[in-house]
Amino acid sequence: MLKRPALLWLLAPYALFLGALPLVDRVRPTVAGLPFLFFWLLLATLLTPAAVYLAWRGDRKRGRV
Repeated sequence: MLKRPALLWLLAPYALFLGALPLVDRVRPTVAGLPFLFFWLLLATLLTPAAVYLAWRGDRKRGRV
């Protein structure tokens, strides 16, 4: 069904930013001195390049690049 399943990794940032946003919309608790929402957005921002790399690597293994 999916011709390029490695590209599903690109849905991870979308899910982290938008899908989980209603679940983490809180000021308390704090993590590392940051409000939880700010920590969540920072974590999602840092994980986005990893998801792009995994999608690229998966496409490369299939000979797409």
